[in-house]
Amino acid sequence: MFTNRYVRTVILSRVLLQLGIWIRNYAVLLYVTDLTNNNPVYVSLISVAEIAPIFLFGLIGGTFADRWRPKRTMVWSDVLSGLSVGAVLLAVMNGGWIALLIGSFVSASLSQFSQPSAMKLYKRHVPVEQLQSVMAMSQTLVAVFTVLGPVVGTFVFIQFGIKVSLIMTAVLFLGSSFILSTLPRDTEEPKANNTGGFIKELTAGLRYIWANQSLRTLSLSFAAIGLASGVTQPLQIFIVIEKLGQNKQFLQWLVMASGAAMLVGGIAVMGIAKKLKPQLLLLLGLLVTAFCTVGIGASTKIGLTIILLVISGLFYPCIQSGIQTLIVRNTEGAFIGRVSGAIMPVFMGMMVLGMFVSGYLKDTFSLLAVYELSGGLIIAGALLLFPLFIQNGRKVERSQGL
Repeated sequence: MFTNRYVRTVILSRVLLQLGIWIRNYAVLLYVTDLTNNNPVYVSLISVAEIAPIFLFGLIGGTFADRWRPKRTMVWSDVLSGLSVGAVLLAVMNGGWIALLIGSFVSASLSQFSQPSAMKLYKRHVPVEQLQSVMAMSQTLVAVFTVLGPVVGTFVFIQFGIKVSLIMTAVLFLGSSFILSTLPRDTEEPKANNTGGFIKELTAGLRYIWANQSLRTLSLSFAAIGLASGVTQPLQIFIVIEKLGQNKQFLQWLVMASGAAMLVGGIAVMGIAKKLKPQLLLLLGLLVTAFCTVGIGASTKIGLTIILLVISGLFYPCIQSGIQTLIVRNTEGAFIGRVSGAIMPVFMGMMVLGMFVSGYLKDTFSLLAVYELSGGLIIAGALLLFPLFIQNGRKVERSQGL
């Protein structure tokens, strides 16, 4: 895979980008908590600034990604992100810390234009047989920074402060844009349904998803998985306190164990990706995750909980790799930006909905009941995938008939 220039360049740029994002996120978080004396309202605004752009600009960014050239879009997104961080630095030097939230919002918004463009490059320049391994590699990269990102971000802020943290973030963003600029010039790609209008292209993307059975199935499955993830995510601290009898600081060890398992699982998926069909990989990941989720909700033993978290972490890359591979394989190149820009907000929207009701569900029923509900939703997401198996089986029969 690393012999492919596009894969090598995009992954290297994503390393710098991820590092910059984690340094920025933790610098903003720690700086705001220091200034506001841990005010929960301002702390929550940080999450809003980082998540809201996914809803607001996911499909919009994907549509523009289909209209624009992918390399140029990614380069300018990273350049503008770096410049926005520089502007925030100037505001902070003058005492305007609210600019930190605005800067996080702008930077996260630009990512909604860059990510679909990376998918377009993979679609154009990565052979089909390598595609699943590349997606697994991308998920492994996310897992690495899930473990290392908070550590690096906290260390940089504590040692050097907010100004140096923002300078490093800007340099990393600009470094990512420079690396991407070394790619060959974009080639023109014929557009499907070239109506010329932005709104028409956006709606054409939505119609394309709904008319494509594979993408429609993936959207529904992804929605169920997002809701399942959302209802348990805010309750992890209660697993630590109520089920395991530990203080809240113990949560960091569970997060690190899960993140390390995701890293190992991502490396393993890279090795077996060519041997398993993406829908089978996705189904396997969902079934194991559902079992582990219910087990974590029921466990009162530290050792058993950690084992279940590790197993779940090992199989989590199967889910992400399977979904991303299926999206790229089942989408025409002219629509890849709009499809990836639409399906991710579906997941995030359902996850936020789950987070919104999780506390109410726990108070109304029980912690175990919520985790059982989450496991059931994941099973439902897995069952929704069966049309993909039927569709694939028909394709095999037709190919054999020929």
